[in-house]
Amino acid sequence: MAKKLNGTVIVTYRCNAKCTMCNRYKVPSKPEEEITVETIRKLPEMYFTNITGGEPFIREDLKEIVRELYKKSDRIVISTNGFFTDRIVDLCKEFPQVGIRISIEGLEKTNNEIRGLDDGFNRGYTTLKTLVDMGMKDVGFGMTVQDRNAPDLVPLYEISNELDMEFATASLHNSFYFVESNNIIHDRLTVAENFENLINRLLDSNSPKKWFRAYFNHGLINYIFSQKRLLPCDMSFDTFFIDPYGDVMPCNGTKEKEVMGNLNEQSWDELWNSQEAEAVRKKVRCCDRNCWMIGSVSPAMHKYIWKPAFWVVKHKFLHFFKKKKYSMYENKIVRDYRDGKVTKEQLDACSTCENCTANK
Repeated sequence: MAKKLNGTVIVTYRCNAKCTMCNRYKVPSKPEEEITVETIRKLPEMYFTNITGGEPFIREDLKEIVRELYKKSDRIVISTNGFFTDRIVDLCKEFPQVGIRISIEGLEKTNNEIRGLDDGFNRGYTTLKTLVDMGMKDVGFGMTVQDRNAPDLVPLYEISNELDMEFATASLHNSFYFVESNNIIHDRLTVAENFENLINRLLDSNSPKKWFRAYFNHGLINYIFSQKRLLPCDMSFDTFFIDPYGDVMPCNGTKEKEVMGNLNEQSWDELWNSQEAEAVRKKVRCCDRNCWMIGSVSPAMHKYIWKPAFWVVKHKFLHFFKKKKYSMYENKIVRDYRDGKVTKEQLDACSTCENCTANK
């Protein structure tokens, strides 16, 4: 029996937001080009599926897609900006087990500036509150941390904690998917300090899930200092992305789009076992982008569980009597940067920011 995979379905590149860190809205897909339910039926068995975009709820047939995906996926989470409250509520009434992650990039003023959506914060927050009041269990925030919203990181976590919601984080990335190559964090120490504060709050909780989420955020500090991934990347081996055009890819973090095959034109087995797929896997094994996004890190944390587990034991229990269980200065690179042994220009040159790579 074939093992179940971890999949992400990008149902559309259309988006009603104009986020400062993502230019995908400038290159939308056309409705007639987008992945159909017929192609969705050809996907393999999955233990987890993320539905994303663009903005997934722009698709008027999203309920049909979710209905079809539940025939082959154990768990589904939809990433959305939460703007289309009525559509989201309507879908959740039919699928109360679905997960919803609403992207909120800070408190009201900051969020609306970053996402380019008038009243975006209130619309997203109202949607979240409505879902909680409906009794939805798998609901939460998603936040992409950068210089301008880092001070809102812990306040947003506190809001999610009060409402007993999930709180997912990311950092700025560059890739074909975001149609962006100039994202970078400038004040690394200040942003890392905000992550440190979040990590300590997560470790102070009584939730093992939050302890492991603390490890994920520790990895984000590692990432913004342009260091090697803490865990191996197995994208294209047990994890895949499929875009609105039916192209199957290893992930959404590569500089150029890497295509393993097209599910509109091929069967899954034909595609997954093709020479094109093997060529992409070889590239993945040599990839130096060191992405630290939940799509690649979550399966890696499950597969290499002893590494995050050791970190959790060390910080949760061995530091039990410490008021501050975690310090960003545990990381040698952060100490070296603080002490002037590594310069900002050297770190910038190791990043994926193309305007900051003169030394590469």
